[in-house]
Amino acid sequence: MTAAPDTPATPQLPQPLNHPPLDEINFAHASERVAAEILDFYRINWLYEPKTFPLEWDGKGNVIVSFSPDFYLVDFDLYIELTTMSQKLVTKKNRKVRRLKELYPDVNIRIFYQKDFRALLARFGMATTPVAHANGGGVLPAETNKQE
Repeated sequence: MTAAPDTPATPQLPQPLNHPPLDEINFAHASERVAAEILDFYRINWLYEPKTFPLEWDGKGNVIVSFSPDFYLVDFDLYIELTTMSQKLVTKKNRKVRRLKELYPDVNIRIFYQKDFRALLARFGMATTPVAHANGGGVLPAETNKQE
């Protein structure tokens, strides 16, 4: 008795991602676009700065400090803040994330530091190069760092 032949699986087409074309997004830093490309490569649904969280108010109730995490990973219910600045300059972002967690304990957020970004680029075999502070600082893949 022979086994029935396996029916080949029907290939699944990738679902479209739910964000505008990258060229229509005004990324604050070139490293954010690179991160978006990597997320797209892995077919991870993301939104760019979809929500701003008020963090501090003045005596009249006006928002005086707010924070917009860079990415929201829809399927993971996770906000990502990418910072490619040197570690000594990320104190302000760490403080904002800490305050966000205090005020909105149900919000999931992670900071992606320069060392994490370097490791990710290395994983893709991409060399990095530093970006001048006047151009936003941090690091980028060597081939995308076109400082003018």
